[in-house]
Amino acid sequence: MGKTYYTKVDGESVRCADTACAAPGEHLADDLKQTDCRANSEADNFSGPETVPEDREIGDAEVRAQGESPEEPAEQPVDIQRLKEELAGQKAKAEDYVNRLVRLQADFDNYRKRTVKEKEDFFKYASASLCEALLPVLDNFQLALAAKEQDPAQVAEGVAMIFRQLQDVLQKEGLAPIAAVGEQFDPTRHEAVMQEITDEYAENTVTAELRRGYYLKDKLLRPAMVKVAKSEN
Repeated sequence: MGKTYYTKVDGESVRCADTACAAPGEHLADDLKQTDCRANSEADNFSGPETVPEDREIGDAEVRAQGESPEEPAEQPVDIQRLKEELAGQKAKAEDYVNRLVRLQADFDNYRKRTVKEKEDFFKYASASLCEALLPVLDNFQLALAAKEQDPAQVAEGVAMIFRQLQDVLQKEGLAPIAAVGEQFDPTRHEAVMQEITDEYAENTVTAELRRGYYLKDKLLRPAMVKVAKSEN
């Protein structure tokens, strides 16, 4: 049996036949055959350069295009003079608004003070017109007192005249008496202080007025003090 040995071909160990059994030059031929077989095997395994898919090439191109920033437009020169003019105009408007506000505030304060004073004066002198209307009545009362030593009938006539004059003044101011005698008793305008058993009036009818009551326009100043009828039953 021949002896096997190994030798190095292109850095790899190659199996060879026993040199003692092989004919001269046969081991060289075997080495060449094995080398050709190995080269053919490597050629079969080589698939060639890697092919990049077309869609991948397009995606890479889009990524590169997105990463590239567009060229920035050149900065326009700033018109300093125009900005200064606009600022001056806005400042003038602001000052005008402030001045208007100050004047408006001052006018409002004056109006408020004036209305407060007018209100105080109104309540303070509200009775001035009534007092002025009563002055003639007061004068006539003084004349009547001065004539008390004269004829009593004339004095009484003078007092009756003063009474009518006083009624006229008060009626002009809105004073009106409350009807009482013969009226059905009304607790909203009558104040019953007595009851009278009588057949002359129906029950719960005012038979007498003890003190006259008055309205001032539509407001009750005081109720009439009255006597009310009561039936015997």
